[in-house]
Amino acid sequence: MGDLILTDNRDGVLVITLNRPEKKNAINTAMWIALRETFRQAAEDDEVVCALLCGAGENFCSGVDLSSFGEGLEEGEEHPFESAARAVAEFDKPLVAAAQGAAVGGGATVLFHADVVYVGESLRLRLPFANLGLAPEWGSSYMLQANIGAQRAAELFYTAEWVDADRAVECGMAARSFPDKQLFEEALAKASEIARWPVNALREIKRTLRLHHLPAIDAAINAEQAAMERQAGSPENIEAIMAFMEKREPDFRKL
Repeated sequence: MGDLILTDNRDGVLVITLNRPEKKNAINTAMWIALRETFRQAAEDDEVVCALLCGAGENFCSGVDLSSFGEGLEEGEEHPFESAARAVAEFDKPLVAAAQGAAVGGGATVLFHADVVYVGESLRLRLPFANLGLAPEWGSSYMLQANIGAQRAAELFYTAEWVDADRAVECGMAARSFPDKQLFEEALAKASEIARWPVNALREIKRTLRLHHLPAIDAAINAEQAAMERQAGSPENIEAIMAFMEKREPDFRKL
């Protein structure tokens, strides 16, 4: 998948690494395509029993690289951002994630589709949709509620506040936190423990855990796409972007 997404099969555990550390692993169009194909191929490969998703360097993922969001796409073509979301959501084997540093936007919502999430003590997670004048993505409007409950999810979406490692564990977004230097090895050890078992049994377990969620995830993705189309380029969204570029607080009341 090139240098943007690294893969390494470690005795049944496919380590998938977002590899753009100089951009805090912000995901551009080429990376969405590579991520989609990586998960599709991993689902079909019987040598892959479990997957471990992580980020290169000191951060997991700072989200969508807006500077290249529509790059290379024809008008009306589905963005690989959406097809990558479905590939991850439909992945039918155990998925473990290890996240430290920044996990923002798409770099946070992808974690909600992992079966087990471990975080480093440096974690700084944020759902920056309200403050950008946008709507949720990647089925997160459903998955976060399913993972941590409706009120906690609503609080995080409405406030766009930062979540640290302790709170991520406390509210159920993560199973456990570790010092950053130990995070990868601890996550790999747990993924390797899972990978000892027969892949088809793990597939069936995941189906029983996730099958009833898939229609709701699909409905959420469709609703989010429609909401994003209404909000992208709206006065609120433009004000948020201008405020970011001008390094000031946005003033939504003036709109």
